Amino acid sequence: MNVIKKTIELSDGRTIEIETGKLAKQADGSAVVKMGGTMLLATVTAAKEVKEGTDFLPLQVDYREKYYAAGRFPGGFLKRESRPDDYEILISRLVDRPIRPLWPEDFHLEVFVNVMLISAEKDIQPDALAGLAASAALATSDLPFQGPISEVRVCRIDGQFVINPTFKEMERADLELMVAATEENIMMVEGEMKEVTEHDMLEAIKFAHEEIKKHCRVQKELMHELGTDVNKRDYPHDVEDEDLRKAVREACYNRCYETSKAALPKHERADAFDAIKNDFLATIPEEELEEKTPLVERYYHDVEKEAMRNLILDEGRRLDGRATDEVRPIWCEVDYLPCAHGSAIFTRGETQSLATVTLGTKLDMKEQDEVLIQDDQQFVLHYNFPPFATGEAKPQRATGRREIGHGNLAMRALKAVMPFAPENPYAVRVVSDILESNGSSSMASVCGGCLALMDAGVKIKKPVAGVAMGLITDAERPNDRYAILTDILGDEDHLGDMDFKVTGTADGITATQMDIKVDGLSYDVLEKALEQARRGRMHIMGEMLKVIPEPRADYKPFVPRIVQIRIAAEFIGAVIGKGGETIQKIQKETGTVINIDEEPIPGTNLTEGVVDIASDNADNMKKALDWIKGICAVPEVGQVYHGKVVSILEFGAFIEIMPGKEGLLHVSEIAWNKTEKVEDVLAVGDEVDVKLLEYDPKAGKMRLSMRALTEKPEGYVEPRPRNNGPRREGGAPRRDGKDGGNRGNGPRREGGRGPRRDNNK
Repeated sequence: MNVIKKTIELSDGRTIEIETGKLAKQADGSAVVKMGGTMLLATVTAAKEVKEGTDFLPLQVDYREKYYAAGRFPGGFLKRESRPDDYEILISRLVDRPIRPLWPEDFHLEVFVNVMLISAEKDIQPDALAGLAASAALATSDLPFQGPISEVRVCRIDGQFVINPTFKEMERADLELMVAATEENIMMVEGEMKEVTEHDMLEAIKFAHEEIKKHCRVQKELMHELGTDVNKRDYPHDVEDEDLRKAVREACYNRCYETSKAALPKHERADAFDAIKNDFLATIPEEELEEKTPLVERYYHDVEKEAMRNLILDEGRRLDGRATDEVRPIWCEVDYLPCAHGSAIFTRGETQSLATVTLGTKLDMKEQDEVLIQDDQQFVLHYNFPPFATGEAKPQRATGRREIGHGNLAMRALKAVMPFAPENPYAVRVVSDILESNGSSSMASVCGGCLALMDAGVKIKKPVAGVAMGLITDAERPNDRYAILTDILGDEDHLGDMDFKVTGTADGITATQMDIKVDGLSYDVLEKALEQARRGRMHIMGEMLKVIPEPRADYKPFVPRIVQIRIAAEFIGAVIGKGGETIQKIQKETGTVINIDEEPIPGTNLTEGVVDIASDNADNMKKALDWIKGICAVPEVGQVYHGKVVSILEFGAFIEIMPGKEGLLHVSEIAWNKTEKVEDVLAVGDEVDVKLLEYDPKAGKMRLSMRALTEKPEGYVEPRPRNNGPRREGGAPRRDGKDGGNRGNGPRREGGRGPRRDNNK
């Protein structure tokens, strides 16, 4: 084995190790990245031939976490890893997006990048190492990848920027970004913040880039040692026809430019561009048409893109006629769905989101069961993008990676303003169904979701709006000749050099997602783009607040109400009951949903029970609440209780004075006069008032009295005890009260049946 190891020194003294040559040697490239006890294995393989008709890069990135890495069994019946969960898909996207642009334009071989978590130290976040692992595997291969890149998490904790913090440190962060970059350029940014400024976000990106540069230099050293920096694989190149390319441009450019200026609606514009291409194809002899059509398709795409970009750079006009900083017309409506807990329609131009809110109990929370994260999510946002949103006639399939990614971005945007327990006991689910799409449906989901939350009466801290931005640059002078676009169209997203989405309140940014496709973009341009995004965001928020300026004062009438009480930890078992018997009985008889959790009491080593009672009926809610309070109440000596007879015995009756708490009413405490039989006075099910005379909390025993609540009869004398003297040994007490001892008045004869009368042996 030719094992090579490289070490990256982090600024805080920790190290990251890259190793190659030991594992997965039959892959085109492989590397193990290790930090502490956390290890990721990344591999890359590429096909030998291009699939017919492929004119793009068929790249697939998969990030998977193995449960054995943390010494855990997977959940479910099969007890094995199955399809990737949302978290793994999100990390796959974080790796895919920065490496996808870094390939030659004519490279069309299938490429598969696989990253596996094979060892997991409890407090180290492995997702921050996945981009580095993927790039290191590509660096060890002979594929024409134009990296390397690396990816780090940067957080601001107690006012200081920290690279790749631990899970524990993350709890104190007010800014969290994943930043990917080459040594020269930022490629991708994604993260969430607690209302930070644009300046602070840029400073975090710069800080992360300085760390990434070190990672890239170490990978370049590895490539040089392996020889993969110069020895690249030869691959099938695109066939070119320069004369045809020139002919396409001459015939189509001016028409494309004029069509771009016409400000046509989306589908009419697409039809007009197709007509230009088809007109050119009609000029090609039929015998050459099959051969030249793929080339015409490619050359025409380049001409169309060039015309649209030049229109923006030369005239400051966009495909729909707007100025570069202009937001499309907006209209909103709330409370559109009469039976939903909250609903809103947000429409911006040709993009429309129908957003809904559903409020539930803790039992409705999403369970996270990942290798290193086990938790319940109180707030989720799901994004759906059906084909009809773009007028496509095709079946709707399972949720795709793009939908998961867009939903996660919108959820992070709103999470910063969401009220969580104990302030808000509800599980909250927001769903954004995209009904129309022409650019930035994820930002429409943020705006629609915010409106729906306010319509539902969820007390969000501040309204949030989002906007998608684009950038068109001159390839020769990217920092001098450029156009920043507010509220981009789908075509502008496709033809641009950068698209980034920014969400926030009036006071700062809550989430961002940025993909940069151009080299050498300066931070000055980024700063101007962020400022223009802030202005666009404030305009959109102003339109939203015209419809509903703040959350409704109360929930809709049909929303289940939740009352939360806290009980001492020692009563949790009593409320639940043996095998859940008590809590199930309460729920069945009151028609409520009850959930109990044990939580730590802040600032102590103690815990308490948090009880949530949910019901859409106020009387049922009160009945369940009183029942639970009764179980947890502590009886007080001297107090009078209204109880129910639950059982009758010869010596008295047991009275339930509180739910689950019974005391003994002795027969002598029923009345001042003698009670011959308990059944003469009481029957099971009778309700009576009793006074608590004695209470032993350790044993749980109580002595009750009915007669103590009535006047003592005049001249009443307490009866004497039946036995008014000591008992004779082995017999009844003597009438004269003296100790009679044995009936025999002498010692027993040895071996005999009784004592001798003369007391002699």
